[in-house]
Amino acid sequence: MTLLGYKYLTEEDAQQARKDCSDYYGIPVSPNDTTQYWVNYQCAVLDTPVFWFILFDESLVPILGEPIEFDITQPAV
Repeated sequence: MTLLGYKYLTEEDAQQARKDCSDYYGIPVSPNDTTQYWVNYQCAVLDTPVFWFILFDESLVPILGEPIEFDITQPAV
């Protein structure tokens, strides 16, 4: 499956991107807020090497830049 978004080779890089987005949008306002992150990342566990990714949303462009297309392996149904 081909996706549009942001791809990271380490989980730490994905966590930093998530933090950058949340900081940009001022989330969370307080530590007890329900919403803790503006966006979250996922792991492509069936791919070798494993990588982490954030799906594209227009609101991410000011922080993460232009997205790329990449493929992930889907589990067999």
